[in-house]
Amino acid sequence: MANSADVLNHLLGHPPTAPHPIAYNYLVPNLRGLQNLLKTADEVKPATKELNRSQPADDPQEPLTPPPSPREQDEAESALITSTEDPNEMPSHTSGVNDPIKPDPSLASRNTMEISLFTAATEAFSKANTNCSIAESLDRCTEIVALAKSRNIRVRGYVSVALGCPYEGPDVAPSKVAEITTSLLEMGVDEVSVADTTGMGTAPRTRDLLKALSATGIANQDLALHLHDTYGQALVNVMVALEHGIRTFDSSVGGLGGCPYSKGATGNVSTEDLVYCLHSLGATTGINLEKVAEIGDWISTELGRPNDSRAGKAILARL
Repeated sequence: MANSADVLNHLLGHPPTAPHPIAYNYLVPNLRGLQNLLKTADEVKPATKELNRSQPADDPQEPLTPPPSPREQDEAESALITSTEDPNEMPSHTSGVNDPIKPDPSLASRNTMEISLFTAATEAFSKANTNCSIAESLDRCTEIVALAKSRNIRVRGYVSVALGCPYEGPDVAPSKVAEITTSLLEMGVDEVSVADTTGMGTAPRTRDLLKALSATGIANQDLALHLHDTYGQALVNVMVALEHGIRTFDSSVGGLGGCPYSKGATGNVSTEDLVYCLHSLGATTGINLEKVAEIGDWISTELGRPNDSRAGKAILARL
């Protein structure tokens, strides 16, 4: 299996042809991890010079720097859910992709790099997952964010076990999650994904958590939800979050994933199930659900594991 540096070199040096610009997201465990990432990126000679630089192409003396996030470059091309002028309003027109989208090789020059970093809502999980306390993990995050911002890299933060901890139980204090989320945003993180790592979240607890986040002054557009489907509650919690005004959700094709520190935890809500649900509500995602279902089936087969997407399997059965 190729190591991370080999994969990064290939992606940056030989960007795949796609119908839209691609944002490559890398998990950074610590400052050294980001430094190694930047070193590898700077050594790559990409097919298009703008791939990893925010400076004009006619200034060869400037160091390579990853460009701004796709949101900053072109808000209209940000996928997932599009909305009207009211960021909390669900669009009413029909969804999906009716016309085939052709790949555009010229868009490779607009591919971007972003990073993700993790902290946790409980001390026990923080020590198990990152081998440090919550306070220590936030100190690490501060260093990472400072370096990322000096290179104009978008940063996504995660607050693990926000709705239940395998060590401390399901009653994680919403106020603690809000406190940590605020700390991440204040240090410069662009978006915080509040994660139900164990899948213990229920509709009432999800609602209480979102209310606590709002009461702290955190805007919905600065948040995402990351909902594992261990107890089959992920889509229920998505609906609660949609009613609250959240418009960004993490998902995985075929329901891939899990958590090594939470026994029995299944993967994230499947992309196929999530998109099917959103389309049924009239939301526009720009996603071809049939193609996603095919991808979920393919990767599940490659990994030798069952396809955990109910919607994906149903769609494939009709093709």
